[in-house]
Amino acid sequence: MKIVLAIDGSEYSKVAVDELMQMPFAPDTEVRIVSVFENVLLGAPGPVPMGGLPSDYKKAILAAKKSAKDTVEHAAQLLKEKNTQLVVTTAVLNGLPKHAILEDAEAFNADLIVVGSQGHGAVSRFLLGSVSQSLSMHADCSIMIVRKRSAKLK
Repeated sequence: MKIVLAIDGSEYSKVAVDELMQMPFAPDTEVRIVSVFENVLLGAPGPVPMGGLPSDYKKAILAAKKSAKDTVEHAAQLLKEKNTQLVVTTAVLNGLPKHAILEDAEAFNADLIVVGSQGHGAVSRFLLGSVSQSLSMHADCSIMIVRKRSAKLK
């Protein structure tokens, strides 16, 4: 089985990592952990300032890439410690999460994509879009959307 675990370092993606850690897998299971780095200037209108990016933008981009790399490496370490038979790889992707995850899963020939659910309400989902919703509508493989369980009321 080939699994893409898409995470962003949020508490919702940590729940997805925890859920995947609890699942039993066959010895030949491959897990590819990805985090999508979204370059803030991809959607910025207008020309790039003379001579390229100002140093503040460069620092922000490098910090975002490093954070994404640290996130996937930490998740990989957790999964490997829990199940030493898993083949775990990591990648930091560049682009819009909805598209980058689908493209990577297709290239990886994934059987399953695992993501956390941010639990946006209808208004924010309409305005922001939902990565998990988009994946569930457009992926060629199964999708597992992991929700954070709320504390039980007494």
